[in-house]
Amino acid sequence: MSRQEVRSYDKEFKLNSVKLYLASRRSYKQVSRELGIPDTTLRGWVNKHQKDGSEAFPGKGNLKPTDAELARLRKELQIAQEERDILKKALGIFSLESK
Repeated sequence: MSRQEVRSYDKEFKLNSVKLYLASRRSYKQVSRELGIPDTTLRGWVNKHQKDGSEAFPGKGNLKPTDAELARLRKELQIAQEERDILKKALGIFSLESK
């Protein structure tokens, strides 16, 4: 059984590939054959670029700026909810002591 080599491409190559496809009136197969990549890979890059625009292809292990902002806000919300719950419990404890 042979192992397939996993190739990774940098953002610049992906963007140039997408621009080449969009600028030419050729099919995915023709452009991908010229670039030496699978046509399904090029099709995925084009779809991602059309969906995300300039935020497409943030790099390995990185999030798009909008996704990073969303993650930060979710974490902030979780902290605020935990603080609220602690304050509710403290209020309940202090109101019992005053009776």
